[in-house]
Amino acid sequence: MKSKLIVNGAGGRMGRQIVALACQDGLFDVSGAVDWAGNPDIGKDAGQLAGIGDIGVKLLGEYPKSGDVVIDFSNPAAADGTIEYCVKNKKPLLMATTGLSVAQVEKLNEAAKTIPVILASNTSLGMNLLFAIVGKVAKALGEEFDIEIIEQHHRFKKDSPSGTALSLAASICKETDREFPTCLDHGREGKECLRQKGRIGMHAVRAGDIVGEHEIIYGALGETVKISHSAHSRDIFARGALKGAGWLVGKKAGMYTMADCLGIK
Repeated sequence: MKSKLIVNGAGGRMGRQIVALACQDGLFDVSGAVDWAGNPDIGKDAGQLAGIGDIGVKLLGEYPKSGDVVIDFSNPAAADGTIEYCVKNKKPLLMATTGLSVAQVEKLNEAAKTIPVILASNTSLGMNLLFAIVGKVAKALGEEFDIEIIEQHHRFKKDSPSGTALSLAASICKETDREFPTCLDHGREGKECLRQKGRIGMHAVRAGDIVGEHEIIYGALGETVKISHSAHSRDIFARGALKGAGWLVGKKAGMYTMADCLGIK
């Protein structure tokens, strides 16, 4: 029997893709499609919005009564309501919304005491592999290698730097005993901007319809090492989120990661 999926942010680009793939791949029965009450598409069939035809589930401004797991791909303003709903109704939650406040992350950690939670800044397999290795590379190369992170996204992305770029930086800091996020330099400007040893440069590009590009540059005098990831389609994020949501169903309460789901050590 398929699990029932609730998608918050179902009216957005990622939410529509999750609905479409969940139905097309037969992974879930979509039982709820939620978005902010002021969305002009409220009341329309979520399948129609996703481009797959009617599925008998309307986009609503409130959560449905039935569902086995929730994926949130919305915005920080909606995150609190999602967390509260999941705790109250004992629903597993995959939170893929980025730009959350410190207080909201703490709220998720508290929620994880009673429900299973995945907090994911990126749900693709390739990027989660990078999360696992970028810190190890930095540690192996040593202090003589400067580190810069460049992320590129579409013009509509609101938060900067991306949650993925911050996760990459956090992984590097953890392995190299840097203080996160205080060791980050966000862009550079001026006539006296010499790089300081031990700092991590962070640069954000917003242009056109770039799905997602991340590059980590390790540079020393005489050589440069680069690790990069390119997202060609939002499908990789949607399928990763669906895999994570399916993995959460039946799990004990706790805070998990996409690495747990994907078996990445």
